[in-house]
Amino acid sequence: MSSPEAPGRIAAFFDLDKTIIAKSSTLAFSKPFFDGGLINRRSVLKSSYAQFLFLVSGADHDQMERMRIHIASMCTGWDVETVRTIVAETLHDIVDPLVFAEAADLIADHKLRGHDVVIVSASGEEVVTPIADDLGADHHVGTQMAIEDGKYSGEISFYCYGPGKVEAMEKLAAEHGYDLSRSYAYTDSVTDLPMLEAVGHPTAVNPDRGLRKEAASKGWPILTFSNPVSLRSRFTAPSSSTVAGVAASLAAVAAGAVSYGVLRRRR
Repeated sequence: MSSPEAPGRIAAFFDLDKTIIAKSSTLAFSKPFFDGGLINRRSVLKSSYAQFLFLVSGADHDQMERMRIHIASMCTGWDVETVRTIVAETLHDIVDPLVFAEAADLIADHKLRGHDVVIVSASGEEVVTPIADDLGADHHVGTQMAIEDGKYSGEISFYCYGPGKVEAMEKLAAEHGYDLSRSYAYTDSVTDLPMLEAVGHPTAVNPDRGLRKEAASKGWPILTFSNPVSLRSRFTAPSSSTVAGVAASLAAVAAGAVSYGVLRRRR
């Protein structure tokens, strides 16, 4: 008689913006890129305005698709080493005050329970990696920009958004033996509904209007994180791998510009 198959491992999948950090990297990284000469003052203002509207109303699938197209166009030709240098020099000052204490505690709780912690974000590796390392995450996935001859080609090689997040989660599950039906997911946006539906234990964190409605109708837990704290003392100097991927802050700045136009037309 064969023994029953051992149950798969459990993972806790976390979104980044407004779930682990207190605001979108759209606004957070616009000033360093302006100071570095990659974007102009108009783009900074658009990013700031888009951040305000995003916090108020969230973004739907059509807006996110427009953001994806604009990201590719705006970043085409940017020198990768210039971007990496700017990110390396400003990363900790930007991220340090933004991490929710409640998120850090929840991550620690999952680790104590023997669960792997995975950050899955539309942001890129220069944002995801240091936060993942600092909070003890086991794995992370973010958006990736294609590079040719040291510059961004204008293509996004992997957009970690919507169904793309589920693709990343399923790939990690296959590689590391996760049982998604026993795993957890946390996010703030209705655009991440596929991510929540992919696991057995979904939770809405600081949900936008659409996700709050979905969570209430499905009986999912809803958490409110409201206490961003400084984690500077816990950070270590970023390694080359920390700043190797640069898609998210590029995505954030570009998304701010396009969402400014999209949301402004809807008002």
